[in-house]
Amino acid sequence: MISHGKDIKIFSGNANRKLAEDICRQMGTKLGESEVGKFSDGEIFVSLYETVRGSDVFVVQSTCTPVNDNLMELLIMIDALKRASAGRITAVIPYFGYARQDRKAKARDPITAKLVANMLTAAGADRVLTMDLHASQIQGFFDIPVDNLAGNPIFVDYYAKKFGTDCENMMAVSPDVGSVARTRAFAQKLHMNMAIVDKRRQKANSCEVMNVIGDVVGKDCILFDDMVDTAGSLCNAAQALIDHGAKSVHACASHGVLSGPAIERLNNSPIQELALLDTIPANVQACDKLKYLTVAPMFAEAIERIYQEISISKLFR
Repeated sequence: MISHGKDIKIFSGNANRKLAEDICRQMGTKLGESEVGKFSDGEIFVSLYETVRGSDVFVVQSTCTPVNDNLMELLIMIDALKRASAGRITAVIPYFGYARQDRKAKARDPITAKLVANMLTAAGADRVLTMDLHASQIQGFFDIPVDNLAGNPIFVDYYAKKFGTDCENMMAVSPDVGSVARTRAFAQKLHMNMAIVDKRRQKANSCEVMNVIGDVVGKDCILFDDMVDTAGSLCNAAQALIDHGAKSVHACASHGVLSGPAIERLNNSPIQELALLDTIPANVQACDKLKYLTVAPMFAEAIERIYQEISISKLFR
């Protein structure tokens, strides 16, 4: 018997409503009736138009641009659900904003990822479901259960179908030392060799490529990262691979933030295609190199398994 809620209900803020609708379509249910808007002074209001008393409720909301508005929408929705006596509230955050501020890089820095974790817990969230946190240790910032799904299987399936047995002759490349572990897991599943781009970051949102560790001469390469923000790191890494003799460069990342000059840089880079997950809504700017893959089936299955209280470890294989 499921004791935490009599039924399952899914609500969404304004951050990524299409993904929430796709998740509901996968589950054969409908999105909860609600309204999330702003008063004339910019304050956010939430109205729930159906009962949630005793229900197992999932709120789908990425904290992407505009980050603070979307985060406040999520917090206020959770508070509204808690005060309406929801049985259990799960914050489904496909893209977890502020995740890069996970430690003190210099004196007097905040650890904003921990602050956001505290705010979600204080608002009334009972658990969190997210994907590819920038730093896995952020799971430990929460005092509630956190399920951190991996986008890796989606990319493995995509490239296995796209390149077939040619994958074994390709090279998976980590654009920095921090992405080595996830790139290694990706490479092993597709039986690829691996290389690493060693870079030295001079200041925020800029980097200088120093060296390529591994033999990429004549190889088709796939850069594998967790997110693309201004695309400086990715494009510099792609150019370094070409300069070191790579035949071609594809790239993939879980979260396409694509801020500032990202689109221009991608258009001018040697990257042939950038595959992204739809954890963040598709960028409206024109770029023929972008390919979006949906995470709706994975989140739908994870939500169903959480509701039924069965393991979700299958989704990591």
